[in-house]
Amino acid sequence: MALALFDLDETLIAGDSASLWLEYMVAGELAPAGMVAEEQGMMSLYHQGKMDMHQYMAFTLQPLAGKSRQWLSQQCHHFAEQVLRERLYPEGLARIEWHRERGDELVLISASGEHLVAPMAKMLGMDHGVAILLDEEEGMLTGQTRGTLSFREGKVARINQLFAGRDNLWQGSFGYSDSHNDLPMLRAVSHPHAVNPAPALRQQAGELGWPVWEWQR
Repeated sequence: MALALFDLDETLIAGDSASLWLEYMVAGELAPAGMVAEEQGMMSLYHQGKMDMHQYMAFTLQPLAGKSRQWLSQQCHHFAEQVLRERLYPEGLARIEWHRERGDELVLISASGEHLVAPMAKMLGMDHGVAILLDEEEGMLTGQTRGTLSFREGKVARINQLFAGRDNLWQGSFGYSDSHNDLPMLRAVSHPHAVNPAPALRQQAGELGWPVWEWQR
């Protein structure tokens, strides 16, 4: 049994779940419309490999401060069903099933918040969901994060934390991502795959001889 690590945004789904969620909140009058343009500017830095993820999360979590986890879970379940499900790539679903039939341990790992990743991990039948954790006080969200962010090197750190004590953890492992921000994870696995890769990752994959897969809706 090997680990199979799947990125979510632009890998398994067409689009970015955090950006789509913000648009969803704006449409439902749960967040101010002006946040969308600012978030898009931050995402351009992400694609350049220059994003400050702490800053991005603090900004995008503002509308959730003071909300309960139960409320958020209900909202995000509806969002995942109504918005994200139709954006799943069939090839990605088939690859997940390929790993499931092999008996591999399926992990959905993302730099999006746990509120967005958890319903998708459940929908996809993943064994684990690894995401940026949300802070709370007395059952209410603070609008801040906690712990190691599952971003860049943080994804490798979070996998090591999740499976602490397991021998030969990375041996035979698989990884799938579209982003050069996930190079630390892809370099850690035994079988890296560039899926719908951004230009910087496509170049790296070509130089390193990694498979490049194009998934379509």
